[in-house]
Amino acid sequence: MALELSPAVKYWLNFFHPLMMWVLLALSLYAAYLGLQVQRTRNAQGEEKKELIKGKFNIKHYQIGSIILGLMVAGAVGGMAVTYINNGKLFVGPHLLAGLGMTSLIAFSASLSPFMQKGANWARITHILLNFAILGLFTWQAITGVQIVQRILSNA
Repeated sequence: MALELSPAVKYWLNFFHPLMMWVLLALSLYAAYLGLQVQRTRNAQGEEKKELIKGKFNIKHYQIGSIILGLMVAGAVGGMAVTYINNGKLFVGPHLLAGLGMTSLIAFSASLSPFMQKGANWARITHILLNFAILGLFTWQAITGVQIVQRILSNA
């Protein structure tokens, strides 16, 4: 017995992924800010460093990053699932491929955490570069995602 969703549910499912991704993009920008504050704290001296340490930017960055990792994987899988539910297939194109690339990059980025905690500068630099690449792809994804949503709305 297959579960069949109503047309209305199928239609509104189209908007869950985009809304989640916009929230995720905002969280990613916040994580980037926190990461810059972690770097600033690491390079600070004296009283400035003591003040910055009180902000606990490293803990916040790590926690927000963990949330982003989980939401990005769930969002990628969810977006593909909704597309398949509504169309019976995935549309292999730039939006899907870049999204899968972002999901892979964030996994690599997160996997560097144990090395960064041990002070490996190569891991820190790689983490930063991967995350800026993800932000660039994410911005492009947002634009192409809006185009997809516009197509869905015009076909309704």
